[in-house]
Amino acid sequence: MKVYIQWTYKTKKKKSFTFTSDLVSLEEAVHFAEDVESTKRATDLVFTDEKGATWSMKELKKLITKIEEEPHEIIVYFDGGFDRQTRIAGIGCSIYYKKDGETYRIRKNAQLEGLDNNNEAEYAALELAVQELVVLNVRNQRVTLKGDSQVVLQQLSGEWACYEESFQRYINRIERYAKKQHLDFEYEVLSRKENREAHQLATQALEGTTIESHSPLQE
Repeated sequence: MKVYIQWTYKTKKKKSFTFTSDLVSLEEAVHFAEDVESTKRATDLVFTDEKGATWSMKELKKLITKIEEEPHEIIVYFDGGFDRQTRIAGIGCSIYYKKDGETYRIRKNAQLEGLDNNNEAEYAALELAVQELVVLNVRNQRVTLKGDSQVVLQQLSGEWACYEESFQRYINRIERYAKKQHLDFEYEVLSRKENREAHQLATQALEGTTIESHSPLQE
C-alpha cells in the first residue's frame, strides 16, 4: 500500500504553501512526515491512498500496526505446463508475504486433466494462487503477480484482448476473487529462469509429485 502526503508549510513571513508528495510506502510516509513536523512549520498533514481514502498521522500509524498483523507485501509466482501427448497439466504457485515481522512462503501444485493447452494451464495456476490468497484471507492489499506467461498477465491486466471463451472464464473468476477480497493486482512478466520456482512446482505436478507447504522463511 502506498500513499500521497499533503501538507501546508508556513514560512517565517507567515506565507503558506501546500505540497503533495509522490506515492510512497506507509513507512516512508511516516518518517517523512515526522521529519517535516519537526520543523514546526508544517501543518495540516494528510495521507491519501490511490482510491482517495485519507488518514491523519495518528490514524496512519494505527493502520500500519494493523497491517503488520495481517498478510502484506504479497508476491505471487505462478506457472503451468501441459503435456500434449497425455493431455495432463501441471500447475504450481509460490506465494511470499510478511506478517508480524516475519516472511512466509506458501508452495503448492496440482495435476489437472481436461485442459486444452499450455495457456489454459497458466491460467489454472494463477487461479490456484488466488484461491490460496482467499484461504489466507488476504484483504485490502496490493498483490504483485509474477509469471512467464505474457498472454495471461497482459490479458488479465486488460492490455491485450481476450477472445478465447475458456480464458475469459478464468479472468472472470479471478476478478471476482479480487473484488470480494478488495485486492489490487500489479503484473510483472518474468523470464523462465526468473520464474524457476513456480516452474519446478508445475513440473513436479506433471511428474506426479504433490507439493503443499506453508512456513516462515529462515533468515
